[in-house]
Amino acid sequence: MTMFIKGVLGVVASFAFALPALAAEPATAEEASALVKRGVAFVKANGKDKLLAEVGNSKGQFVSGDLYLSVWDAKATVLAHGANPKMVGKNIIDLKDADDKYFMKEIVAKAASPGSGWVDYKWVNPVTKQLQAKSAYIEKVDDIILSAGYYKK
Repeated sequence: MTMFIKGVLGVVASFAFALPALAAEPATAEEASALVKRGVAFVKANGKDKLLAEVGNSKGQFVSGDLYLSVWDAKATVLAHGANPKMVGKNIIDLKDADDKYFMKEIVAKAASPGSGWVDYKWVNPVTKQLQAKSAYIEKVDDIILSAGYYKK
């Protein structure tokens, strides 16, 4: 086999492996808010412990591509995280984005009143590994805050 053919086969093979990643469409605002609402319905039907276990399951119903659910208490301690289980147990109230915005303080304040809404910040997309503008939808249920965000194009 000539070097040219080997090179062409290598390029074709690399595209074949990349196609599944390219095929996944980025999440939308509607999908992010719908995921939070599914989480709210799940916790009301099954309780907090089952929600936290399901959110922490990287193959579960609350993780899909760049869309995942996160759950915090009212002081911004991570209770479950769909993309990064190492965050569980950490208080992130002083977490800042790339523009030095204390977005978690805004999330906690919004969860306290009116109890739901959108918060914008910049974050690294776990799929692309690139810093991107992100908008997260949050809802408070009892003593927990559920959130899912989408990366803006």
